[in-house]
This record gives sequence, structure tokens and C-alpha cells, in this order.
Amino acid sequence: METFFSFLEKRVDDCSSLLCVGLDPHLSDLPEPTAAGALTFSLNLIKQTAPYAAAFKPNTAFFEQFGADGWTALRQVVEAVQAESDRLGSMIPVVLDAKRGDIASTAEAYAKSAFVTLGAHAITLSPYLGKDSIDPFIQFPEKGVFLLCKTSNPGAGDLQDLTVNGQSPMPLYEHVARLADTWNTGNNIGLVVGATQPEALARVRAAAPSLWFLAPGVGAQGGDLETALKAGLRKDGKGMLIPVSRAISRAANPALAAAELRDEILEVCRAIFLAR
Repeated sequence: METFFSFLEKRVDDCSSLLCVGLDPHLSDLPEPTAAGALTFSLNLIKQTAPYAAAFKPNTAFFEQFGADGWTALRQVVEAVQAESDRLGSMIPVVLDAKRGDIASTAEAYAKSAFVTLGAHAITLSPYLGKDSIDPFIQFPEKGVFLLCKTSNPGAGDLQDLTVNGQSPMPLYEHVARLADTWNTGNNIGLVVGATQPEALARVRAAAPSLWFLAPGVGAQGGDLETALKAGLRKDGKGMLIPVSRAISRAANPALAAAELRDEILEVCRAIFLAR
């Protein structure tokens, strides 16, 4: 049976890219501060960058702020990615950046919203309510989840760096990575690990050698691409999606910016792979 990450790997091979294009319609970047403006912004980026994108990552908050119209726009964004996938003959996954986390029927409703109503292929989740908060999402075998593990924000260490497991002490984020590795029986669980945290990236890679990472932080947040890739790539030269938003959307030519980023990532990956 096909799984989310088998679909993702096919796309990575098809477009020779680990670039994940972030769709973050900040109000200041829109032609007008409305859901229609957010849609126009997103559709332009999708059209220009689809050939170079291993995935697209719309941030739900930038659409939710417009209420019902925003949700309609978000659904149209997912449909636009599907249209580009059909045009290119290669499925481009949509990773919904929603950071959901709840249990029982509430988690089931969130999963249905993301995967059935919106049609997204994957979603970011908080794992801190335990595995029963993840189960409703991974019941969709062809869909995927990225669990927040070691995030790129300044306050991440308030909780994620706390030491756990008295007999085998480790930071909480490493414990999350080890749990995710054991939960990944259906090849549909990955981790969010910030590119601004290379030491954590290396520890998480050691704890979860085969999992895919969503590694935000390159560009506006100051993460170094080469350092992050050296720390987080799998032995096969894959296993990381590099989300970039503002460096592409605010470029004079987003298509060119995406192409250059794709090529830079490829060049660094090849150098790392040859050096191993």
C-alpha cells in the first residue's frame, strides 16, 4: 500500500528537490487584507514555484484569520496544488501547518477537517497529549503527520530541552523522536526539527534514522542550510524537507528564487553525500 512518505519520495525524485514552499500570506504582503488577497498571493506562488517544490506548506493561521472565507480560500489553495500536480504529472504533497493536538472525537474531527474536507496530504501536530492524540490522523494510511519535536523558536527550550528518563537521561525532544520512531509502523510519521538547531538535528537523526524531518528556519530565521543538511540528512541523502517562505514570496522573481534554492540544496546534498 502507498503511504504518504512513499508519495513524497516519488515527488522528491521527480523534481530533484527537497524544497518545501511555504504559503504564508502575511497581511503586509497581500494586494488587499482579505481572503481573496490571500488566495491571489498563494495562487501566484503555486504557479511560479510548482516545478521546484517537493511540497507546499500553507500555514492555516493566515487563512483562519479571515473566517469562513479564509477556509474557502485554503481549500482552493489545496485544489490549485492538485491542478499543478496534474499538469506536471507528479503529485505535489500539501503539508498543512496547523499544529493541532487533541484527543478522542476532537482529534477525529481535526483529522477529517484536514484530510477529507480540505484534502491536504499531511499535517503538523503537537505530540504532547500522547499517541492517542495522533492515532486518528495516522488511521489514514496515505496521509502523513509531522510531530513537533525540536522547534526553531527562541522559547523552544522552555519545555523541549527538559531532561527526562531517569535511567537514560535525555532531552524531552529526543524522547519524542524515539517515540515517533516506534510509532511509525505505517510509514506516515515525521518530525518537525528546526534548522536553527543543528546539534538537536544530529541527536534527533541518531534517535530516528529513517524518519523524514520538516526543518524550518533556513532564511529569515537565520538557520544555515549546509550546517542543517549535514546534521539532519539521512544516509541516502534524503529525509529532510526545507521549508522556505519569505525568501521566495518576497523575491522580485519567486520562480527564480525557488529554482536557485532548489539548486543550492541539491549542490549541498551532493557534496555531503560524496564526502560520506
